[in-house]
Amino acid sequence: MSTFARVLGALTTAYGVATIVRPAVLTGPTGLGPRGGDPSPPVATLVRAVGVRDAVSGLAVALAPRGRALQLALAVRVAADVGDAVTLGTAISDRDAARRTVAVAGGWAALNALALATARP
Repeated sequence: MSTFARVLGALTTAYGVATIVRPAVLTGPTGLGPRGGDPSPPVATLVRAVGVRDAVSGLAVALAPRGRALQLALAVRVAADVGDAVTLGTAISDRDAARRTVAVAGGWAALNALALATARP
């Protein structure tokens, strides 16, 4: 089942890099910035920091050796995704965008939790 975890890690890394390069990938769908436009410089800076976190933690999941290292990397991803669901879900004023954001972040948390539950020590 580590292949599943590796794919999640690679996808997370790709998403993190995408948000570093173009913060609107995150800010547009969440309503934290204009849809189809660039966010304000402070918001873009914060999004890039989240992108770095996602890229690095996704890379850790993708490359960690099986066992405790992979379990720890997956636990970090679950915590990050739950944190995103809670913080973004409460910060986004557009309720529809907030619900979508919580659903996406919560879905990623669930996928990573499934990978964690099936990762062998």
